[in-house]
Amino acid sequence: MAKYLLLKHYRGAPAATNDVPMDQWTPDEVSAHMQFMQDFADRLQTTGEYVDSQALSPEGTFVRYDGEGRPPVTDGPFAETKDLIAGWMVIDVESYERALELASELSAAPAAGGKPLGEWLELRPFMSQPPTITE
Repeated sequence: MAKYLLLKHYRGAPAATNDVPMDQWTPDEVSAHMQFMQDFADRLQTTGEYVDSQALSPEGTFVRYDGEGRPPVTDGPFAETKDLIAGWMVIDVESYERALELASELSAAPAAGGKPLGEWLELRPFMSQPPTITE
C-alpha cells in the first residue's frame, strides 16, 4: 500500500472544465458537491483506502521563526501566492494507477448546473523512506 495526498486548490491549478466559482453556485449545488465528497470518502472507508480529508478556508497566515526570544514573524492574513489549498484527502492504495483512478473520480464531483466540476487535483505520493544523505 502507498499513501497519496490529493490536493484541491482554490486557485493556482489549471482551470476546471466547469469553471464557475463555488460562491456563484446555488445552495443545492453546494450541497450536492459536499454530499458527493462525503459519499466518496465513505466508500473509500469501506475499502480501507481512506485515511483522512479536510476542507480548508481560503484565509491563512505565513509564519516563520525570527530568532530566540523574538515573536514569530507573520505575513497575512492572506498568503501572497496564487495557489491556495482548498482541502485535501489522503488515500492508501495498492498502486499509482489506483490513485490516478480515484483522483479522476473525485475530480468529477458535481458543480454548477449539476455538471461535473472537472477540477485538476494535485496527486502527491508520501515519501516512503527519508532521503539518504551521503558525503
